Amino acid sequence: MKITKLLGVAATAALATGALVTGTPAAASSDTLLNQEMVPALQRDLGLTAGQALARIQSETAAGALEESLASALAGSFGGASYNEATGKLRVGVTDAAKLGQVLASGAEAELVRFSETQLDSTVDKLNAGERAADGAITGWGVDTKTNRVTLNVLPGKSGVVDSYLEKTGVDKTAVSVVETTSAPTLKYDVRGGDAYYINNSSRCSIGFSVNGGFLTAGHCGPGTVTGSNRVAMGSFARASFPGNDYGHVRVNSNWVPRGIINNGTRVSGSSEASTGASVCKSGSTTGWTCGTVGAKNQTVRYAEGTVYGMTATNVRSQAGDSGGSFIAGNQAQGMLSGGNSSVTYFFPVRPALSATGTSLVLG
Repeated sequence: MKITKLLGVAATAALATGALVTGTPAAASSDTLLNQEMVPALQRDLGLTAGQALARIQSETAAGALEESLASALAGSFGGASYNEATGKLRVGVTDAAKLGQVLASGAEAELVRFSETQLDSTVDKLNAGERAADGAITGWGVDTKTNRVTLNVLPGKSGVVDSYLEKTGVDKTAVSVVETTSAPTLKYDVRGGDAYYINNSSRCSIGFSVNGGFLTAGHCGPGTVTGSNRVAMGSFARASFPGNDYGHVRVNSNWVPRGIINNGTRVSGSSEASTGASVCKSGSTTGWTCGTVGAKNQTVRYAEGTVYGMTATNVRSQAGDSGGSFIAGNQAQGMLSGGNSSVTYFFPVRPALSATGTSLVLG
């Protein structure tokens, strides 16, 4: 295909919070979760067992309800709250010592603090109002209920620019804690099958499938540097194999996160090969989502630019700019769109491309 030129939440939890336990609590189960993938993700990223993950969800749900209740009851003396993962309880700050007992009686932990939540929010509002005057080394700010301060983040070695900004905004400096951050924040963009990308700012193709560190696409789209559909720098071709084959591997930079999905929300669950005659769909940046059936396999296709071997024919509709786009059967990745004519569209199978590039699919 010729590339286009620039054209449940957890079930109701008990009201009291408590420390995490090893076993699965009777009141919670994975069936009560709206997102069934939450428990294994918590296990992986927080180092919990399945039982601990379920107990934590239940405990945090109760803590959230308790925080809302206490924030209302304590009114102007409420100094913010945070979840204490060590004890499984809500930790509540109060500015009035006379109300510590009220917090303890609710089952939460209590701490006497200097600033109320209202005061801290007001500090943030003042910093927001003067945002345009902030030096570029200041990367952000916000309320930290654990320290009962507004944390202001600044790049390493640049703390000296903070005082003048705080003076301009008129905030209480004692309410602000300055923290050096490792680097400036950047936006994150999803890598999704079917989305457009641009090569050397002059040609457009389509993403095939996300792999570790990047994505697969058509080899004839490369080589070169790549920008996303939003024209943000994306990365560059690590490999572009064409003719003979027609696969390409693009490595993306840290602004982009490969996702195991097609841009219409279809999840990619594997790469089992569909049979001839089976239904198959394609997502490309020109014609979008189109479907048909798998035709003959192991096809040799002779383009004017060179011959490609081992391709699969389909009757799926496609146009210029769809090159590299995702072919998927059910939730199984099939290949990346190569080319065709008005009646046949060919894709290069994903499995040999994965093998040749030493990559693996990102699954959704």
